[in-house]
Amino acid sequence: MLRTAHLRILLLLALTTAIPAIGFSFESATRAWTFDDDPPESLPPEFQVGTLFDGRPAGDWKILQTEMAKNGKRVLGQLMGKGAEHAYKVVLIQGTRATDLDVRASFLPISGKADMGGGLIWRATDDRNYYLTRANPLEQNIRVYRVVNGIRHMLQNFNQTIDVKHWHTLQVVNRGCRIEVFYDEQRVLDLCDKALTQGQIGLWTKSDAITYFDDLQLDILH
Repeated sequence: MLRTAHLRILLLLALTTAIPAIGFSFESATRAWTFDDDPPESLPPEFQVGTLFDGRPAGDWKILQTEMAKNGKRVLGQLMGKGAEHAYKVVLIQGTRATDLDVRASFLPISGKADMGGGLIWRATDDRNYYLTRANPLEQNIRVYRVVNGIRHMLQNFNQTIDVKHWHTLQVVNRGCRIEVFYDEQRVLDLCDKALTQGQIGLWTKSDAITYFDDLQLDILH
């Protein structure tokens, strides 16, 4: 009986010791999309294109094979080069629901006369309600918006020289209400907003902007 009790104690101690290690392994869940394994002219199945205000798909999103890729040979492009001022080209990624997160993507501005560049979406409940940070080479600035029912509300602006036809990186770290935005590894925006608490990530362009995206990565923070 003593031997059995001793073994039970040892087993309980082993399990108790293992619990923190198991928990630690799930502290951060990471997902990444390089688009290099996706066939050209396709779209990864978890990428869901939104809807414009007139009912059409919110952009022409597809994988492209190009020598202009940042890494590898393929990118995700938004190729619809026309649209009204408030035509937001949105693609959301299913299975990425998170509260606190670190999300980043590289973007390459290709063309656009009314608008140019692109952005990151996070805490999206759908294609009309989300947080957005975007970089615009025409306006030479980076901004954070809260989008509610398809209407943007600017939260913060940072003036920044943005070279066209060069790859740049946007990154968002959102913990609680604090939102930090990084442009090419430099923090440019830092604010607090409590309106949106959880949702999916996605990518964004506007109006006639044609933009390539690469190296999208999501870290879910706990």
